[in-house]
Amino acid sequence: MTTMALLEVRDLRLSFGGLKVLQDISFSVEKGAINSLIGPNGAGKTSLFNCLTGFYKPKGGSIRLGGRPITGLPPHRITALGLARTFQNIRLFKEMSVLENAMSGQHCRSRHGIVSAILHLPSQRREEERIRAAGMRWLDFVGIAEHAHRLAGGLSYGDQRRLELARALASTPEIILLDEPAAGLNEREKLDLVHLIRRIRDETGVTVLLIEHDMGLVMQVSEKIVVFDYGQKIADGAPEAVRADPKVIEAYLGTED
Repeated sequence: MTTMALLEVRDLRLSFGGLKVLQDISFSVEKGAINSLIGPNGAGKTSLFNCLTGFYKPKGGSIRLGGRPITGLPPHRITALGLARTFQNIRLFKEMSVLENAMSGQHCRSRHGIVSAILHLPSQRREEERIRAAGMRWLDFVGIAEHAHRLAGGLSYGDQRRLELARALASTPEIILLDEPAAGLNEREKLDLVHLIRRIRDETGVTVLLIEHDMGLVMQVSEKIVVFDYGQKIADGAPEAVRADPKVIEAYLGTED
């Protein structure tokens, strides 16, 4: 029995002027997997995420989600097709409540527009109740439901990370991209994050692809790792194989002259 590739990247290229940021990147993520992208700073990892989510338009190559081409589509279309993300630098609506932030993740699933809201149509009210329930469900899932009515900007840093994750999950994705989710977390929070990432996959069926610099966390949670260096893929495989790969060791530690 073979496992279907949910996300397929083939020969992806990105450049800004004469600077080659990504060079012929190819890899796939199987449905139901937890995979990681690693590499030194400046290796091109976040640029790849920006291509996958429509923030950057690649110069060549292809991206397919569930067999459907998504290369070059705008971010809202890609989100609606089932690909959500969090950001390296937290991007919340800090003057809105925690619940309102979580509810905003359902925007791509809403059907009613401004006219329905102004007229307070029954169907619009039912949809708003559904969106509110979904927001509370995901706040509870990530463990911050008790803060639902606080302003998002008043949360601790770790809880803001959890809120961004809840908002992404509220869009009902097939795959979620986590950009350095452990950045700024203490050791206890990192252990909780490992548990939460596993729960996302095991309890909801959502596939996970993360960028992370904490190698301890990466090795604990990943089933497959893709390694970047200077915009190129230099390794791709199981954690044990990647950790022993001479190219990976050289990229992280350098070599003696």
